[in-house]
Amino acid sequence: MCGIVGYLGKRDAYPILIKGLKRLEYRGYDSAGVALHSEAGNLNVFKTKGKVADLEAFCADKDVSGTVGIAHTRWATHGEPSSLNAHPHYSESKNLAIIHNGIIENYAEIKNKLKEKGVEFRSDTDTEVMVQLVEYIMLKKKLDLLTSVQLALHQVIGAYAIAILDKRDPNQIIAARKQSPLVVGIGDDEFFLGSDASPIVEYTDQVVYLDDGNIAVMRRGEELKVVNMYNDELNLEIKTVDINLGQIEKGGYPHFMLKEIFEQPECLTTCMRGRINTEANHVTLSAVIDYKKQLLGAKRIIIVACGTSWHAGLIGKQMIENLCRIPVEVEYASEFRYRNPVVGEGDVVVAISQSGETADTLAAVELAKKQGAFIYGICNAIGSSIPRATNTGSYIHVGPEIGVASTKAFTGQVTVLTMLALALAEERGTIAQKDYLEIVKGLNEIPDKMREVLKLNSRIADLSRTFTYARNFLYLGRGFSYPVALEGALKLKEISYIHAEGYPAAEMKHGPIALIDSDMPVVAIATHNAMYEKVVSNIQEIKARKGRVIALVTRGDETISKIADEVIELPEVLECLEPLIATIPLQMLAYHIAVCKGKNVDQPRNLAKSVTVE
Repeated sequence: MCGIVGYLGKRDAYPILIKGLKRLEYRGYDSAGVALHSEAGNLNVFKTKGKVADLEAFCADKDVSGTVGIAHTRWATHGEPSSLNAHPHYSESKNLAIIHNGIIENYAEIKNKLKEKGVEFRSDTDTEVMVQLVEYIMLKKKLDLLTSVQLALHQVIGAYAIAILDKRDPNQIIAARKQSPLVVGIGDDEFFLGSDASPIVEYTDQVVYLDDGNIAVMRRGEELKVVNMYNDELNLEIKTVDINLGQIEKGGYPHFMLKEIFEQPECLTTCMRGRINTEANHVTLSAVIDYKKQLLGAKRIIIVACGTSWHAGLIGKQMIENLCRIPVEVEYASEFRYRNPVVGEGDVVVAISQSGETADTLAAVELAKKQGAFIYGICNAIGSSIPRATNTGSYIHVGPEIGVASTKAFTGQVTVLTMLALALAEERGTIAQKDYLEIVKGLNEIPDKMREVLKLNSRIADLSRTFTYARNFLYLGRGFSYPVALEGALKLKEISYIHAEGYPAAEMKHGPIALIDSDMPVVAIATHNAMYEKVVSNIQEIKARKGRVIALVTRGDETISKIADEVIELPEVLECLEPLIATIPLQMLAYHIAVCKGKNVDQPRNLAKSVTVE
């Protein structure tokens, strides 16, 4: 979940590293640091608790010269956020400096053994254990850095992306990965390193995505070399990155989250481009064409995901079961991997992850593969680990999502799941042609309907000021709207730190109704659908207990507007497509409440964008 940046070349490294850290600050942000081979021949490490801006201030009077360096922004796992625990970490002699993303699970065992050998530690982190182990092997066996790294990695258990500098060899960076992303950019006699491509694209579009067990050797004046832990040299697969620099900048918006909320119409147009034809009467997914036998032969589908992606999976479950008549289970990936699940041949496992690096989801994929399941990935980050681990899948193509609270990735995931359901249903013959055409046409019109909803931004901003006082929120929905209620509650929790719960509306009277009073705002998704009348009854139950109701209704609704305290009108869409529309005002509500409360919207406390640790 931390951010890694590196540079080796002809330019001053420090400005590149700082700019790269700012681009990766969404990944982790409780401390930051740099290590530089200075022009004076020193290996300088500067680090501090806080944001990248705090690091810049700390380095204002320091020697930040040099054309080789590594940098890191941290999301704490082992050891509290502090300057001492911030990366980079020196080895005991200060000849080596390391940065690390991930968790070394057996760090305590290794640390105790090294202490018995007389090694002294400065921090509480598992990362320092790694660099101390590498140095101990170098000194004990009189080996070079690469060989020592390889031997050290054979001893550690866990996930890692690391980059190491050696004071005695100022023309080299060594980097390695296992279950944590790492990308090498190749320029003109220069190399760039990043946790993802965002700090690299400004300088080169040629990248190598390291696979598990890969070790990259970047040396001045030489071509990139990638080896495994047994020192076998591997063939390079250089890819061209298609990220636009403007996609990772705010573009005049006060926050990335608001920018990404407003990008959704265009993002979904891109997501559907080439998949829904120009006549808007047919869906084509290459994965369904190429793997028709496996997908059509599925005896059941298991969706594994975490957080927002899990909510998208709940919508996908209803869509696939309704249209394809295939049983679907939705599992938290973190639970699936540990409960000895019954899964095997004939099962299709759909893994959903924005980053494609979610550790629990990746582990669930590996488990299901070993047991013979067919794996379909739905991801946003091209070249990430989950797409490489799956049999096939679909990218959502919504562009980089920088705000930690997911917005456009959620609607992109729901869109891909809808297209998958439509494509499978048509092939299976489980959907009437009239219904198929109606849903395809409706899906194609969603971007324009979203633009209508986005016009409510000022109205929702005004409304939000009324509810900044709240300490608790309840979100209610039924059918396709229930996962939207869960997602709306999650957005509010993530960025405003207000406790919120999403519930099926009918379940309210089985417990949560005890909480209802004049201080408990309730958001009810009450659009015109098959269960409209039942939701109206739920709202009346709330009002009878003096609850304050914010209702999302279909435009022209006259019943709920007479009952609810606040009404947000949405354009009419098919019931199965309502999540794509109803989620937007909930994103805006959470955003504006958080802004009113003065919270850091893009970087909420304790959260990170890419959860690459358990």
